Amino acid sequence: MRALYVTHPQVAMDANVPVPLWGLSPQGQARAKAFAARGVVPVGAMIFCSRETKAMQLADILAEAAQTLVLSDHLMGENDRSATGFLPAALFEEAADRFFAHPDVSMEGWERAIDAQTRIVDTITTALASVPADTPAVFCGHGAVGTLLKCHVAGRKIARREDQSRHGNRGGGNCFAFDLAPARLGGEWQAMEDFAPGWFDAVRRH
Repeated sequence: MRALYVTHPQVAMDANVPVPLWGLSPQGQARAKAFAARGVVPVGAMIFCSRETKAMQLADILAEAAQTLVLSDHLMGENDRSATGFLPAALFEEAADRFFAHPDVSMEGWERAIDAQTRIVDTITTALASVPADTPAVFCGHGAVGTLLKCHVAGRKIARREDQSRHGNRGGGNCFAFDLAPARLGGEWQAMEDFAPGWFDAVRRH
């Protein structure tokens, strides 16, 4: 089943608001709307997203352009970092490095990377089971769990070098195409501005 994973672009950060409630910033909204306008998401595609505000806002923008509905599931959410709450950029980067470097260990109470990977893979597998044949599936989500999914599909070790910040736009708004059965990665993270329409039809012909 061919699918596309897209991360939310830039968000309006607010240390006084829980991270899952952060929404897209004006820049993030503009990027999402430009991506939708390019027709990368085919009309009639099934769109899934986490229940975090930023992912739902991205999904709604894509769904409007694709004339379809959105199905949301909290199990598609980002790795649980509530134990530490908001971290300034430098501290967050240090924590993220540790999260990926030691996937079997909880980083100061964070959800372990290995557990987050199992959760996102299982949830997407279940979602894809509901998608009719030859219907594109699009998942709107987050950088860390998206990277963990990418590692699983590619059969690679969990590592920070696989993160979207190492390949695409550091502000988010990146994507990759993939299959789960058989497991096949369509490419590395690409900024949504660089991802070409026709990804579903192009691979379906092979």
